[in-house]
Amino acid sequence: MAPSILREPICKAHSSSSNTSSITLAPLPKKNGVEFAVYLYGAHVTSWKNEHGGEMLFVSSKAIFKPPTAIRGGIPICFPQFSNLGPLEQHGFARNKHWTVEKDPPPLPSESTAFIDLILKPSEDDFKIWPHRYEFRLRVTLGPDGELLLTSRIRNINTDGKPFTFTFAYRNYLSVSDIGEIRIEGLETLHYLDNLQNREQFTEQGAITFEEEVDKTYLGTPRKIAIIDHEKKMTFVIRKDGLPDAVVWNPWDKKAKAMADFGDDEYKRMLCVEADAVEKGVTLKPGEEWKGKQKLCVVPSSYCSGQLDPQKVLHGS
Repeated sequence: MAPSILREPICKAHSSSSNTSSITLAPLPKKNGVEFAVYLYGAHVTSWKNEHGGEMLFVSSKAIFKPPTAIRGGIPICFPQFSNLGPLEQHGFARNKHWTVEKDPPPLPSESTAFIDLILKPSEDDFKIWPHRYEFRLRVTLGPDGELLLTSRIRNINTDGKPFTFTFAYRNYLSVSDIGEIRIEGLETLHYLDNLQNREQFTEQGAITFEEEVDKTYLGTPRKIAIIDHEKKMTFVIRKDGLPDAVVWNPWDKKAKAMADFGDDEYKRMLCVEADAVEKGVTLKPGEEWKGKQKLCVVPSSYCSGQLDPQKVLHGS
């Protein structure tokens, strides 16, 4: 694939303030409205901007937009393996593959949203390292209120009658004001595996704040997680279906300096809160299909003014 294809996102979709929407397979100029950007390389969402042009996702200034390196930031898709917990490359191969735009996607329930449908099928080289036939369909949708939705459908199309098992993650790199000003609610009292301590299990005691490197896998998580940015006076809300786990990650200073595609101080302005199916994985028999969906939205919040009750965000509709 020519490098020129990778230097620009193949799709930007936007929704204007007049509730109209459009989609094109070429980069769009900035509009007075919400927009997102997707690369065919990895089906990788690299941008999600609000109506004021504010970027909601973090992408490193040192990110490499050239195969075989995955793009550092945005929303990488981990499939069929999360992390290095298996025989495949770190986080699997889907984020390092060239996806195609689906020609005949299913219809949207509403015409007021912009979207793109992408599909990935195994190559013969893929089959050598993961001997299963599958179809992976991804729909990225911009909702009428500016929310960003990702829906993955993975089908087992093996002809030998064999099931397969995979792990999966939407690895959301969120753009934050200052990691020291962030608080996560919705994961209190849950068991988690500390990936910095040989995956030893602990129980979370309260809301999560950050003072050092964090890499935790939370088990049996609720459908909603709130990430509160005190300085920006806003809250990310992650709603998820079919994704029982969640990973929280920030590399902090030492690990940031050790990564070639990550700025030394950029850990202060990012946080990964992921929607995952990683601990038990997903097993599909031939002909079976799994669906994993997440919706990201942003709401204004301020503890000082009492504009946000985190419990209402977590337990509301």
